[in-house]
Amino acid sequence: MEKLLTIAGSDSSGGAGIQADLKTFSALGTYGMSVITAITAQNTQGVFGVQDVEEEIIYKQIEAIFTDIDVDAVKIGMVSKSNTIETIVNALKKFKAKNIVVDPVMVSKSGYHLLKSEAKKSLIEKLIPIAKIVTPNIFEAEVITGIEIKDIKDMEKAAKKIYGLGPQYVLVKGGHLSHEPIDILYNGEKFNYYRAVRIETKNTHGTGCTLSSAIGVYLAKGFSVDKAVEKAKDYITSAISKSFPLGKGVGPVHHFYSWW
Repeated sequence: MEKLLTIAGSDSSGGAGIQADLKTFSALGTYGMSVITAITAQNTQGVFGVQDVEEEIIYKQIEAIFTDIDVDAVKIGMVSKSNTIETIVNALKKFKAKNIVVDPVMVSKSGYHLLKSEAKKSLIEKLIPIAKIVTPNIFEAEVITGIEIKDIKDMEKAAKKIYGLGPQYVLVKGGHLSHEPIDILYNGEKFNYYRAVRIETKNTHGTGCTLSSAIGVYLAKGFSVDKAVEKAKDYITSAISKSFPLGKGVGPVHHFYSWW
């Protein structure tokens, strides 16, 4: 069984973050482990508070896992502070982590800023360069590149600019554009395009976390990056189509839809 590690924040409502990552790992038949970077107080209506975990315990979590267990892939989500990012990067380099998927989480669906402004530089200069693949949505790609993204051509420009920061692959997710959703994968030489039918539902909490975790799973299973993205896209599309209402706001995707 492949062993996956998520380094991210905890979502108390269970729809995103660490909880979504672990559900994805389990649903796709792998063993999930976690390093918690922050504790959030959130539900389907928004994020109401964040408590960052100290860098020393973040490092010790990583060390405890890598000195005992072989890790086949690492997914990195919410990392809100510069010191947190530097600690994670140094630790993953020390332990020679492989198949690193970076989901540059910046703002929650409710508009809560999860990445502190001073941490943007560290994310761009230190975290993104160690990624096998980085998976920004439209907003995140705009913040990282400074490019206003209105269409596919703009997505391609942003993908090229992010690739120049050092990752091996860039997946720019186009779900926030008005036309039919399309994601663009760039490897420095060519683009792959992943089109999907837009699913009319408000219950999309945790989609980005789930997609990036699923990519990590398929990389750990030995698939090429483009095939891993394809299979992860199929999984998240089905999970969204089977999403369900929960609470009073944005419900979660259904990670275990195939078990029902």
